[in-house]
Amino acid sequence: MARDTGTRTTGTRSLLGRSPRATLFQPRSPRRRRNHFWTHLILIVAVFVVASPLIFALLKATQTGAQVTGPSLLPGLHFLENARAAWVGAGLGHYMLNSAVVAVCVTTGKTALSLLAALAFVYFRFPLKGLAFAAVLFTLMLPTELLIVALFDVVSGTFKWAGSYAAIIVPFLASATGVLLFRQHFMNIPASLADAARIDGAGPLTFLGRVLIPMSWNTIGALAVIQFVSAWDQYLWPLVIMQSDDKQVIQVGLSKLIDVESQSSWGAVMAGAILAIIPPLVVFTVLQEQFSKGFALGQDK
Repeated sequence: MARDTGTRTTGTRSLLGRSPRATLFQPRSPRRRRNHFWTHLILIVAVFVVASPLIFALLKATQTGAQVTGPSLLPGLHFLENARAAWVGAGLGHYMLNSAVVAVCVTTGKTALSLLAALAFVYFRFPLKGLAFAAVLFTLMLPTELLIVALFDVVSGTFKWAGSYAAIIVPFLASATGVLLFRQHFMNIPASLADAARIDGAGPLTFLGRVLIPMSWNTIGALAVIQFVSAWDQYLWPLVIMQSDDKQVIQVGLSKLIDVESQSSWGAVMAGAILAIIPPLVVFTVLQEQFSKGFALGQDK
């Protein structure tokens, strides 16, 4: 064994020209350092370009009204003043509370319904299952703007929900994206687990609660991030269906900061926009690991 090991070590050194340990700790060549420099420089420029709208809004949120309309890009000292004008003067805090209620309800409802639908599509047998799943996927090609007139007639005329939370929550509880995501995840789980649960006398909901959900936290977190941000960014449908400001959402509230007839306080508008992105940013930060692993390829996600 000692002779064979020595032969393999000698062969490795002869093929590589140096020992593996020496290769590992060898300093980088000037050419590699230049390549790394240009790579990092390009990445820094790309990040700056992508983040430039946010940086611009943050800078303008710290300036006075006269400075905002001018060419100055230097940070000011009026962010708290502008944020107070947006939060208290325009009632932005109330709008954000409404959006938080809507986003949490939509995210929770979509996740629960998507789990149940994926459970049915993977572990149940029923006629035309493939056609039903194709119909669910077909809804991905139907944007809300295309259905807004029919949806308005149903919500306001049939159910009399206009002006209530139900009008901006219930129509968005179904999620083809969530069904597809959970279906693909459940198909990667060994079928032997379902057989073992069936032998132990566990029903479908017990199997879902005790086996599938504990194995799907990363996927649930990934879907929660997507659905929360999507619900938080609703604008057109709440603008159409909500008849008063009592239950209006943050995106519509931000638009009301812009006074068309007179000069708008653009510093307050920019400060309001900065405040409005904080909740989705917090959700993404908290669920960042689950979001990354939920879309990872392979069995170890």
